[in-house]
Amino acid sequence: MLQLNTKHGSIGNLIDWPLFLSVIPLLGAGLVTMYSFVGENLFFEKQLMWIGISLIVFFLLSFVDFRFLNNTNIIVILFSFSILVLLALFLFATTTKGAQSWFNLGKLSFQPSDPIKLVVIILLAKYFSRRHIEIANIRHIIISGAYVFVIVGLVFLQPDFGSAIIIFMLWLGMVLVSGLSKKHFLLVFLSLALVFSFLWFFSLAEYQKQRILTFIYPLTDISGTGYNAYQSTIAIGSGGLVGKGLGYGTQSRLQFLPEYETDFVFAAFAEEWGFIGVLVMFLLYGIVIYKIIKISAHGATNFEVLFGLGLAILFSSHIIIHVGMNIGLLPITGTTIPFLSYGGSHLLTEFMGLGILMGMRRYSRAIHKDDMHKEFLGVEKAESMLK
Repeated sequence: MLQLNTKHGSIGNLIDWPLFLSVIPLLGAGLVTMYSFVGENLFFEKQLMWIGISLIVFFLLSFVDFRFLNNTNIIVILFSFSILVLLALFLFATTTKGAQSWFNLGKLSFQPSDPIKLVVIILLAKYFSRRHIEIANIRHIIISGAYVFVIVGLVFLQPDFGSAIIIFMLWLGMVLVSGLSKKHFLLVFLSLALVFSFLWFFSLAEYQKQRILTFIYPLTDISGTGYNAYQSTIAIGSGGLVGKGLGYGTQSRLQFLPEYETDFVFAAFAEEWGFIGVLVMFLLYGIVIYKIIKISAHGATNFEVLFGLGLAILFSSHIIIHVGMNIGLLPITGTTIPFLSYGGSHLLTEFMGLGILMGMRRYSRAIHKDDMHKEFLGVEKAESMLK
């Protein structure tokens, strides 16, 4: 039998403190990595301001009862508003580095694709939570994919490849954890692979193929498109076991490594803090993701469970893609890493997600794992799995 574990009272009962305290060192590491020991500190000062705003939003959202999100009308409004905002970018956004991804708000700018990732999680959580009994049907892969494809397409056209990939990873991860048939999922991917193969061999020109290959393997062109990735790998390798020391990272401080406050902050951090510092960073990320998954396992309904899992997938995708492109294993897509990279949009989104999770934690439930399987996967499938 399921029991709601409603938590009222002080802020101490609302917040998962091990999760929150694991985030604080990551914020601090990001701040000191982007701090300039000589000259101006615009990145540092703005990031400090965004951290303050994000923490206020986090604590305020922790008091909210988010059961209203599990409502079809609310989902439709959020989805429609997201589409309108993404369309508005093509009309009103300023072009920065060839992309129309930001609304200019005077001294500040805002990237809508970041909070829209939370909308995607809410949308998919709602869709899959309502259909958990018939989830194996292939049409749910197609329909959920169609919803997400609209958002991915608009983000891709900005072009913001990094956010488009993250949103796609959200859909992919939530499809896998929702219990959809792996055979049907594989069939869809094989179909996409066949389409890509046809385009590669019979449609794309040679120069188009070369662009794709350079994008996938940037280190093959270190004097051109692979320059950033090359400098990033040098920075990480030069960090050694214990790093060069705070403020002594030559690749970042001497500007050999571009965008070291945002896209390549992991490389800048690794150069100054070394292998040991990176291990500590991964440990902190591991605690954050573990706690998110643990909280989601006690969600009052499948909607809360899936929202928490989606949030864990969001953070994991950002970490994997950011680190992968910093060490030269993945294409350069301009992806931030949670809590460490400079930027108000992603930071606010991350704390909004955690705040919503804390709000859902107020009415969590104590549940045995067998009951969890039966409710989430359906009685027959759960019993077959547990035999």
